Order: sequence, then C-alpha cells, then structure tokens
Amino acid sequence: MPKAKGKSRRHKYSYNLNRKRLYRSARRRAAPRIACSHIRQAWDPTKSVVQNLAEMGLAGDPNKAVPISKKKLRGMETESNEQDQGQKLVRKPYVLNEMEYEASLPEKKSNTLSRDLIDYVKYMIQNHGENYKEMARDEKNYYQDTPKQIKRKINVYKNFYPEEYKDFVASLKQEKMEVQ
Repeated sequence: MPKAKGKSRRHKYSYNLNRKRLYRSARRRAAPRIACSHIRQAWDPTKSVVQNLAEMGLAGDPNKAVPISKKKLRGMETESNEQDQGQKLVRKPYVLNEMEYEASLPEKKSNTLSRDLIDYVKYMIQNHGENYKEMARDEKNYYQDTPKQIKRKINVYKNFYPEEYKDFVASLKQEKMEVQ
C-alpha cells in the first residue's frame, strides 16, 4: 500500500514566526475564570484583574497583601505604619461581606454510608453482638475483613447514625427478652 503524500518530507521550522507574541495575545484575550458568583457579578471587564480585586477589597497578590518583613520577625515594632499603608479605597464592600457571610454558614454533612455497609453491620451485630473474632469467621464476611476492620466499620456506623444504632440495639435487647 503506498504512503500518503507529504508524510516522508522533512518539516521545515519557520524561524521568522514569533511564537511568544502569538502565545501572549492568546492569553490576553482569554477572560479570567471566576468561580465565586459574588465576584462574577461585581466584575468590570474594562479593568484589570488587580484593579477589580482592589475595588472589592481582595488581594491580587497575597505576598504583597500580607508582607512578612524582617522587622516583624525580630520584634513587633512599627505596626501602625504598616496598617496605614495597607488600607486602600474599597468601592464594592458588599462582595467581601457576602463572601464572609457564606463562609460563616455551617457546612452540611452530606456524607452517607452505602446501604450494603449498613446491612452488613446490622447483620453482624444481630448475629454476633460484640464478638469481633466470631464476625471475622462468619460466612457473610465476603471481603475477609479482620476483627479490627469490622470493629472500625461498626464504629463508623455508630458515628454516622447514632440514634438509629441505639434503636437497633434496643430492639435486639427486646427480642432477646421475648425469646427467654
């Protein structure tokens, strides 16, 4: 089968093409990606990134915003002079206030355990109680967990669902009382 035309030819490097300029212009055209909705709403595309952040009361460069001087390391001497220099005009303080409010809200716990793990733990507690060595030898221990691994899984279940665990243990005690 014949080769495609031009594949065997040597490619020539173009020395006259300025690749740095092409790269810079492509970077300049790309708009910054803004994750926070408050910043996105207050963003002014006609201004630079540093100017936009300064108007919102945010730092463009964290090293310049909170400098660690050698004087500070030796001893706290001129604090008032440094504080006066750091204060700038904040035209959009609502952005900072909204971000602080969002950060102060408590985080929801969205972690849950799988249904399989919950069923496994309930089965083990129901049949073996607190005997972890017996649980490790059980035929439903498909993954061949050691007694310590099973104990850890049970503790995770206790921490995630403390009320459900207490109710489950109480129901097991009632069943034992009814049997006897």
